[in-house]
Amino acid sequence: MLQLLDPNRPDAPFPPVEQALDDPDGLLAVGGDLSVQRLLNAYHQGIFPWFSEGQPILWWSPDPRTVLFPEKLKVSRSLGKVIRNRGFEVSLDADFPRVIHACSEPREDQQGTWITEEMIEAYIEMHRQGHAHSVEVWLEGELVGGLYGIAIGRAFFGESMFSRVRDASKVALVHLTGQLLHWGYQLIDCQVYTSHLVSLGAEEIPRNRFCAALETLCQDKIQDSRAWTNSERMSPEVP
Repeated sequence: MLQLLDPNRPDAPFPPVEQALDDPDGLLAVGGDLSVQRLLNAYHQGIFPWFSEGQPILWWSPDPRTVLFPEKLKVSRSLGKVIRNRGFEVSLDADFPRVIHACSEPREDQQGTWITEEMIEAYIEMHRQGHAHSVEVWLEGELVGGLYGIAIGRAFFGESMFSRVRDASKVALVHLTGQLLHWGYQLIDCQVYTSHLVSLGAEEIPRNRFCAALETLCQDKIQDSRAWTNSERMSPEVP
């Protein structure tokens, strides 16, 4: 039976991830709130919220887990040409609210969105407190792609990305991965399998291995705590 979380106790522990359901894969708990304290507690343990409008807050920890080790990033020859020649510029934390709102827009093949207003408000507050970050991709002065996620220690937890022109989200991920590698991050959580992510080098690993890695990585610190404060636009590079 799923555990019901008390919304008035954001510090209450989550159940062990081993108790997550097999079907649907990874569903662990219901309810609670999206306070910064609870969200950070969740990410430390390999848990994330994912629910649709009208549903209670649902907490997940699927097995296996899709991750990208920054040093294993794959950039195809064609994508490398796009990065070098298309004229994109990228920035970090230049406009987090615009990025998360763009990510919340329904895709062509979807009805509705899981990034609800409640989620948007929660992650904007995470950004204000220095935990959530965005990558923006610009073309001719227009925001055409990007992504956002959570940084804890030497782990980055990717949440969502968007593209308004071809390959813009891939450019965001490639640029971010290069920066994370330079800063000493060792893991990017991609949550669930997609062919798009696998084409860039993501892989599936057992949940117990993922959670064991977080126990160490989330306690580490990057050398330069100001690393995310650069909002200047720059030309993306292929790592």
